[in-house]
Amino acid sequence: MTPPEWTIVDFIHHGPWWRNRSIRVLNLLLVLPLLTASINGLDSSLVNGLQILPAWKSYFRDPSGKTLGLISAAQVIGSIVGLPFTPYSSDNLGRRPTLLIGAMVMLAGVAMQSAATSIGMFIGARGLIGFGLTFALNAAPLLITELAYPTLRGKMTSMYNASWYLGSIVSAWTCFGAYQGAGHSPWSWRVPTLVQALGPFLQIFFIWFVPESPRFLVAKGRESKAAKVLAQYHSMTGDERDPLIVFEMAQIRHALKIEKEAAQKTSFTTLFSTPGNRKRMTIIIALAIFSQWSGNGLVSYYINLVLEGVGISDAGTKAAINGALQVWNLIAAMSGALLVDKLGRRTLFIISNVGMLIDFGAWTLTTALFNTLDNAAAAKATIPFIFLFYFFYDIAYTPTLIAYTLEILPFSIRAKGFAVMNLVVSLTLAFNQFVNPWALDALGWKYYLVYLGWLIIELVFVVTYVIETKGRTLEETAALFDGEQQPQVLMQTGGEAANLSMNIVARGPGIWIEQEKSTVTDVVELRTSDSSHIPPRISDRTMSQTQSMSMSRYEEDELSEHSQSRIICEAV
Repeated sequence: MTPPEWTIVDFIHHGPWWRNRSIRVLNLLLVLPLLTASINGLDSSLVNGLQILPAWKSYFRDPSGKTLGLISAAQVIGSIVGLPFTPYSSDNLGRRPTLLIGAMVMLAGVAMQSAATSIGMFIGARGLIGFGLTFALNAAPLLITELAYPTLRGKMTSMYNASWYLGSIVSAWTCFGAYQGAGHSPWSWRVPTLVQALGPFLQIFFIWFVPESPRFLVAKGRESKAAKVLAQYHSMTGDERDPLIVFEMAQIRHALKIEKEAAQKTSFTTLFSTPGNRKRMTIIIALAIFSQWSGNGLVSYYINLVLEGVGISDAGTKAAINGALQVWNLIAAMSGALLVDKLGRRTLFIISNVGMLIDFGAWTLTTALFNTLDNAAAAKATIPFIFLFYFFYDIAYTPTLIAYTLEILPFSIRAKGFAVMNLVVSLTLAFNQFVNPWALDALGWKYYLVYLGWLIIELVFVVTYVIETKGRTLEETAALFDGEQQPQVLMQTGGEAANLSMNIVARGPGIWIEQEKSTVTDVVELRTSDSSHIPPRISDRTMSQTQSMSMSRYEEDELSEHSQSRIICEAV
């Protein structure tokens, strides 16, 4: 296959993203869906923090055992109930309306939770929050992945899940502050629950400023709207004929066409209907399980029991350790998010699993020494091992679980595949939340040996099956699983479309003539004066041959089918 004369690296913005106004505005708008992970972090960490507060325990008569497990699992149960509906909402209503629905349901749940007068009402509110949260969790990362600027997609999607810890930090320190300020008053636990309303409130009122996913718009036949969205936020000139926009639109169209030919109607069975899809789902399901069964669930949801297991019983001390751990987690997770395009996804997963295995072994040893020999030094050493364990966990599983899942799924099954990932996470969470407190009571430190053996299995799987995806567009990454030729076909399609756009100038609706590349009407800079920062093209052309290009705006709806297919180099 002849390599394309132009590739995406020829048209992307080079230099700091904050110097490009379009990217600045887009990244600011993407903060709103990014908030979803923080909302999740706050809500998921809340019960962990409330367990430390004496007022919450006394108000609800010191719940423990199965009751405590049900309180912790109520949010997950609500999520599982909502999961079957979320991909259909995202695929039919759109990513943005689905996010709005989730925010509205969550806000109702928060109101009910903060006003709870019984344990049953509290559990019901947790379930309602989980039901709304699962809609937002399905739509938000899809919107980020499909809307982000190409060179920032990996970082933005990785930062999405890493921002989970922003919410957990707010939860931990709000509980600590409420305890310090309100002591044994019921407001010491009602205030942290009220804080949960802030995120959904912001999303309800500002989601209207966030554009819909261009890939969703193309899939629904609204190509003109998709081109306008991409031109507004990806082009430096706002021109729909910018070669980058033409490149992206061509790849999106071609990828959707291939997917429709492969499966005229998609369902959950489509996720396992082809060898490529089965390989995708095997990796996705495995990583989803690993994300919750690596030992992190012990501290994430039952830090009170873990700390008491090494002799730390003061409520203030436990709250401070919990708050410091969340700050540490955020730093580690954001560091991993910034490294995804430098080290790669596979490398981060391997480093993470090796580090967790070694550290968890040391953590198990110190806990065993304290419980069997009452060794005070071992108890003190356990705390830094917990922090070190989370460093290794957070550099890979926190930022890349969702990013990697969405990258390897093609558009037609992305929402459904992502829903399955969320379902697996929810089921493993529910297992953790029911089994962990019982197992810790029954087995003590010996329960840690189960996780130690499981970490060995995780490492073998990651080394064997996880493949690298960095340096590819969303469509090219998804095509990696469908045979070696598929990524090349997508690169060829986008490159040829962009190459043709370099030679075409519009003179009236639907009328195109060939021009020299040096012709200038609306100048779009493709190169900076410092060529050392620009990746070489596949072609052998010199930079002096293509310093600038000319293009005029066109109205896509006015193009004939023949002209349109010619521009995007896609045979209908």
